[in-house]
Amino acid sequence: MRRHAPEPITILGIDPGLAHTGWGVVEQVGSSYRCLAYGCVVTTPQDTIDRRLKQIYDEIVLVIERFHPTELGIEQVYFGVNTKTAFATGQARGVAIVACASGDLTVGEYTPGQIKQAVVGTGTADKAQVQYMVRAVLGLDHEPKPDHAADALAAAICQGNLREMRVLEQTVASAESRDASLRGTRSGARSRALREVSGS
Repeated sequence: MRRHAPEPITILGIDPGLAHTGWGVVEQVGSSYRCLAYGCVVTTPQDTIDRRLKQIYDEIVLVIERFHPTELGIEQVYFGVNTKTAFATGQARGVAIVACASGDLTVGEYTPGQIKQAVVGTGTADKAQVQYMVRAVLGLDHEPKPDHAADALAAAICQGNLREMRVLEQTVASAESRDASLRGTRSGARSRALREVSGS
């Protein structure tokens, strides 16, 4: 029986930040990826917070309208030492997610460690290793710049890889459930047959 080729899936990745929000769009076909575009939304501290957030929202909407992604991979906020920066990143992340919700994208949220694990194979990878693997996976002849865009492409690849893993896990779980049900049916049939023989 001839198997159908997998349908291409367009994924948007976002590395949120108030000053710099990186974005990257990839197309996934099976286990293969190619880069469609990437960039960075840059806001200026001279603008008010509402204008900066609106700029992020508007530019992400334009990306969605141009490339029509169906899924989003976005990095979760890391609350490290600088709480003020973390809150600002959270605001940028929020408006980016709202922009994606307006485009009906399926949202996947990942920690930095999950993204590194999915792209490099280790959750402790450094930035250079992530950039190298993003370049290799997407078949680029250069490393994506700025770093925020490279991180966004990594988030998109993470979304694709972990979705494939979830589908596989669901398939295995479904097969195991069917096997258990079949074993139960056979066991029940044997028990009924034994009772009938004993009663005859």
